[in-house]
Amino acid sequence: MRRLDNIDLRLLRVFVVLAQEGGFQDAQIALNLSQSTLSTHLAALERKLGGQLCERGRTGFRLTSFGESTLAAALRLFEDIDAFHGRIGRDQRRLVGRLRLGIVDGVVTNPQLGLQTALARYMDYASEVFVDLELGTPLALERALMDGQRDLVVGPFSQKVPGITYIPLHREAQALYCGRGHALFDLPGAEISHARIEEALFSVRRYRHLDDLYRVNHPRASAAIVQMEAQVMMILSGRFIGYLPRHIGEDWVGRGQMRVLRPESYGFDSAHFAATRRLKGEQPLIDAFIRELQAQAKARPDASPEAGTQVMR
Repeated sequence: MRRLDNIDLRLLRVFVVLAQEGGFQDAQIALNLSQSTLSTHLAALERKLGGQLCERGRTGFRLTSFGESTLAAALRLFEDIDAFHGRIGRDQRRLVGRLRLGIVDGVVTNPQLGLQTALARYMDYASEVFVDLELGTPLALERALMDGQRDLVVGPFSQKVPGITYIPLHREAQALYCGRGHALFDLPGAEISHARIEEALFSVRRYRHLDDLYRVNHPRASAAIVQMEAQVMMILSGRFIGYLPRHIGEDWVGRGQMRVLRPESYGFDSAHFAATRRLKGEQPLIDAFIRELQAQAKARPDASPEAGTQVMR
């Protein structure tokens, strides 16, 4: 096997995406490359490595045993490269490398949680950092953190996982809404009884299904969503009630398209955290971004973490 050069790193990155996406179709979208270009890159890498990395054809896409070992080695290589860049940058008092972020959707309109402000301040002094941002559910984000696919994730993590450090950021106000056209929309507040709430079709967040039901003491779910935009659609249909962050719902209330249902009974605050596997001082890129998140969120004393968590200052 010939010695690898810089071009092979690009081919390896293509292969890693191809393997992680499980085939050419999704990899085309992720890399913005045609299938023929992907096939050319893959064939070139196989020639350089001296072995077949995957089986592709009518039976589908599957890594060979050589492909599995190559994928594991490539992931370790890229982690080492990122660590090398970070070490060099630290020695030169610069932030250099790759920062893999994850956050729940539906927070861009929350000034305390949306990453855009923190990103702007961060990039002012960390322009050599490559930022990889991904949206996901709280469970998926924690899993990606544990699997080493994300460096720092932000969301309403209710179950604290051992080995992860949780940093409190903000308590996001949540409320129960119905849309125009719903039977509850025009009722006087005094007539919106718990019995009427129980009779309404309820759209729950799939990743916290039971929490939503228990909070309202509702007997069943009639729909489930993952993204907040999907929940907005459910509520705007005028057939479902469901929870939304107030910074999203109040905009629709102002347009006359939604109504808050008994906020004194069903409203609550959801604690959002930044979570990382790394301890303070181990990774300057992460520490610096956490400081920007904390400055943006202006964390308050009542947003303190639960027992067993650690705050990074």
